[in-house]
Amino acid sequence: MRVAAIPSENSPLKMPLQIRRAQATDIAAVVALDERVTGLAKRDYWQDIFARYGHSRRDDGFFLVAESRDRDNEARVLGFILGEVRAWEFGSAPCGWVIALSVEPERRLHGVGEALFEAISTEFKKTGVRKMRTMVDHDNRLHLMFFRGEGMMAGPYIQLEKDVE
Repeated sequence: MRVAAIPSENSPLKMPLQIRRAQATDIAAVVALDERVTGLAKRDYWQDIFARYGHSRRDDGFFLVAESRDRDNEARVLGFILGEVRAWEFGSAPCGWVIALSVEPERRLHGVGEALFEAISTEFKKTGVRKMRTMVDHDNRLHLMFFRGEGMMAGPYIQLEKDVE
């Protein structure tokens, strides 16, 4: 897909970062990263996500990973982003939705999340959409600060919810 030379002189990330479509062999690393960050192991969920978004036959869904190689040339997944083009819900024009984003905690603030965000933005642009959206828990300062730092702001829609019994 593309290789980004992200590391700064102070960064522990000394190798170039490659952003590419997720492969079946990445699922274990994605599950492990997600479990470290959320505290929940969701192997079945991520296998279903890969089945839906991980194959290149889809033109409107994107499951991307960021990987770097260590000194022994071993590849390591450092983060992932998941998104899809959605259209016409309640009259909204087609737009790109970021559904999930995660970066290894020790690799945050080293450009991994930004590279993933730029890569999915590029993929959304290729489909012709002009807007990107996401939904973030109002208490999740990490994601709020990241997405705001990438230029995202409150949009024209309000999320509503209700408990179902």
